[in-house]
Amino acid sequence: MRILIFLVVSLAFVQAKAEQKKPNIIFFLTDDQRYDFLGCSGHPVVKTPHIDKLAEEGTRFEKMFVNTATCWISRATMFSGMYLRGHRYTGKAPLDKKLSTNSYPALLKKDGYKVGYFGKNHVKFHKGETNKMYDQYKVIGRNPFFKKMPDGSLRHETELIGDKATQFIDALDKDQAFLLNLSFNAAHAEDSDKVNHFPYPKATAHLYKDMKMPLPKLNDPKIKESQPDFLKKSMHDDRYKWRWDTPEKYQHNMRNYLRMISGIDGVVGRVIKKLEEKGLEKNTIIIYAADNGYYAGNRGFAGKWTHYDESLRVPLIIFDPRLKSNTGQVDQHIVMNADIPATILEYAGVDIPKHFQGASVKPLVEGQTPSTWRTDALCEFFSSHSSIPNWEGIRGKKYVYARYVDDKHEFLHDVDKDPDQLQNLATNPEYKAVLKKMRALCDQRIEENGGIFKPSEYLRTKKK
Repeated sequence: MRILIFLVVSLAFVQAKAEQKKPNIIFFLTDDQRYDFLGCSGHPVVKTPHIDKLAEEGTRFEKMFVNTATCWISRATMFSGMYLRGHRYTGKAPLDKKLSTNSYPALLKKDGYKVGYFGKNHVKFHKGETNKMYDQYKVIGRNPFFKKMPDGSLRHETELIGDKATQFIDALDKDQAFLLNLSFNAAHAEDSDKVNHFPYPKATAHLYKDMKMPLPKLNDPKIKESQPDFLKKSMHDDRYKWRWDTPEKYQHNMRNYLRMISGIDGVVGRVIKKLEEKGLEKNTIIIYAADNGYYAGNRGFAGKWTHYDESLRVPLIIFDPRLKSNTGQVDQHIVMNADIPATILEYAGVDIPKHFQGASVKPLVEGQTPSTWRTDALCEFFSSHSSIPNWEGIRGKKYVYARYVDDKHEFLHDVDKDPDQLQNLATNPEYKAVLKKMRALCDQRIEENGGIFKPSEYLRTKKK
């Protein structure tokens, strides 16, 4: 009898230990992908079956925004857990050592995770810092997207990232918890190629042939004409003329852009299949997000950078195979790219540094609503590019406020009444009180998250 009790207790202990095993985490991060360029978010054409399945079995966040809509600053935010005003990374000097030492990869590695990073890295680090953050670290860039292999063949960077991911998983020791960062250059354009802006993997060449690509929703020329000159004459216009300004260019480039996204989806599928082969799929959390949005011809714009939702709003999907409920939910809370590192740390059971400005969304995935969850997002852009205007603002549930600091121009949108942000209410007398309130809220969020910028900090004075 005693032996039986001992065996039962021992089995219970072993089971409890198995249940307490730290989860593996894979973070897929794409470039220049707007929130609605996935099948699961309603795109009428793009084929993303593997990502759609993650959303079907996990949580898709409908209102995910980035603090700064450009790759190098957004990625610095996701390394450091801080907004632009917190990390102050401009791309000139390396990221502060205190921030890289306390980044989520470094903290998970310190906690015993095996940490891999493959793909695009647009953040400079001090010498030796990547060794603190990763066990395996391999930058795979673009320009060109296709890399020459030892046998003379060409392989797309997206596929190379998939190769590295499956090799990493294959080489894992049994029961070794891991964090795998897969950071794609796709679907960023190859800016040096003015004909084939979007080089796609060979595996997706058969897709979208003979299909007419739907035009941008906000395609009316009057929308662009309604913009102030400093937006109409910005880098938005330069790159629009590169990619979208004729029907032929638009059809060619949009078809190839979607092929790049489908190529990423193919790698997601490859990695999931590898997890299943190794018996790791039941304890591996998968996160899918993008570093910034993409106008893709909307409003007569190309690129990102500015205050409209096409620029700031990106996909976020989190799949936790251990959850038996809340699957397939579409969450409506405002979440931020700064929340991703805190989320990863909480899933790993690692303390979140006090200086982090984001918060873990793990409770939201599990169907809980924290009592103090944000109701608005601080968004901004400050850089050395003279053709991109500097601005700061608030993306709230009902109102969007933005002020372009060098051009002395404000925007105010009521996204309940005007979800496409076509009307600027900043000069409407009926919204005078709302405008005052949003200005004050913007000032408050700036003070809370690092204070004002001086022109010398963003490395230029606006050219007139």
